[in-house]
Amino acid sequence: MTKFFLLLLSFAALISCSSLQSYNKHPKTEFRGVWIATVVNIDWPKNGLDEIEKQKKDYLEILDFYQNLNFNAVIVQIRTAGDSFYRSEYAPWSRFLTGKEGKAPKENFDVLGWMINEAHSRGMEFHAWLNPYRATFDLETEVLSPTHDFNLHPEWMVKYGKKYYYNPGLPEVQEKMVSIMKEVVADYDIDAIHFDDYFYPYKIKDKVFQDSSCYEFYKRPKQSIADWRRSNIDSLVKKTYRTIKKEKPWVQFGISPFGVWKNKSTDPKGSDTKAGQTTYEDLYADPLLWMKKGWVDYLIPQVYWSMDLPVASHSKIVDWWAQNKSNSNLYIGNGAYKIRNNSDHAWQKKKELPNQLKLARNTQQMSGNAFFSAKSLMKNNSDVVKYIKRKYYKKAALTPISSLTKNTFNEVKVQVSKHSEEKIEFTVNSPQKLRYAIIYDSGKKTKLTYPTTKLLNKTFIDDSSIFSISKSEFKGKKHIAITFINYYGRESKPTVLKIKND
Repeated sequence: MTKFFLLLLSFAALISCSSLQSYNKHPKTEFRGVWIATVVNIDWPKNGLDEIEKQKKDYLEILDFYQNLNFNAVIVQIRTAGDSFYRSEYAPWSRFLTGKEGKAPKENFDVLGWMINEAHSRGMEFHAWLNPYRATFDLETEVLSPTHDFNLHPEWMVKYGKKYYYNPGLPEVQEKMVSIMKEVVADYDIDAIHFDDYFYPYKIKDKVFQDSSCYEFYKRPKQSIADWRRSNIDSLVKKTYRTIKKEKPWVQFGISPFGVWKNKSTDPKGSDTKAGQTTYEDLYADPLLWMKKGWVDYLIPQVYWSMDLPVASHSKIVDWWAQNKSNSNLYIGNGAYKIRNNSDHAWQKKKELPNQLKLARNTQQMSGNAFFSAKSLMKNNSDVVKYIKRKYYKKAALTPISSLTKNTFNEVKVQVSKHSEEKIEFTVNSPQKLRYAIIYDSGKKTKLTYPTTKLLNKTFIDDSSIFSISKSEFKGKKHIAITFINYYGRESKPTVLKIKND
């Protein structure tokens, strides 16, 4: 009887543990993103003085590389320091794009529109990454355009270290930043607005961020300067989210905060880490509040440390974020740039980054990963790339849906309208805007859902009622199931169609 009881307890424990997360070798949805940094030409363009054709070629090389790895999102930096990679009413053209700040591309080429279309045509989401508060990258202010805010609104600027920053405590600055976000969302077919970890600047020893007069003027009674600063960031996050949703409710808002919220040494709710700075106490950002309030669709904490680093263990930090998740989707930011390029010897191992992907996939609260930055895997570490694709990214995955969206997907009617020797044409009728058509291998009977192992094709359809797919994509199949992805990322019910493949 005792043995039976112990066996029963063991079985119950096993069932309980397996319910937390059953490992899925080929998940249907999983965020697979990469940051493409443009500030000081980290990833792209390689040089602002390059001809536009060279810049286009280099960008497509990045997209093609990550498409081949089955990534489904690019996070592209379009505002680096008070500038823009698009024609803007609120900021000058970036010198990192054209070689001289304020100088437009030749023939007024719409760089951002082109970049978005190229990403979409490869089945990848485009997340527009903007840095709100960094005004300059250095103190060489003579290179700034006359229309840069440093010259138009010097009263907004705070010099700190070797950079100038917008003062987050000024209502005029908040208004300006919200207008910038609204402009991008209104003018471009992006999938998300994205902020990184730069809110108030990382602290520099013996340097003071000179905003005390602003604090004294705008603070609430008995409000500390730390709480006041956090309230300024909270206000921008809330206003940005609401502005985005009012303009285009399907566009997501995501933020990638510094990986450590607080150390346990200063707050029992913090992580078991010894980070020199924290996002809450030093950058004055409170991503836990943003999740709780529903002000962000996703967070990507930058957990750029190795799995077992004593002062900041990747595995411990991932577990901490998992335990503190609420409302928003949660992905993990991985420091691919450290592979064989860091004093921490763990990064010398081929499996360090793959093991981090495995941990995220084994953690129920996590829905994917993003790598910093694009060039990290492109020129070196081919063994790591091959291992990741074979072990984790062999099959494509759809991007997760924001947990905050209320959208539902009505039925989409589709039929084969024309056959030719090379392609099959489809006609579609839908009351909603559609982003992609998804083609699966199918039998005669319709299933409720199809796994990505059956995926044959993902085609960007650009709101068109007619689209075509090359017959080579069907690989001799007689029946296919077709679904559609709407602008909110939802997948429609499948429709099985018989096709001629002679």
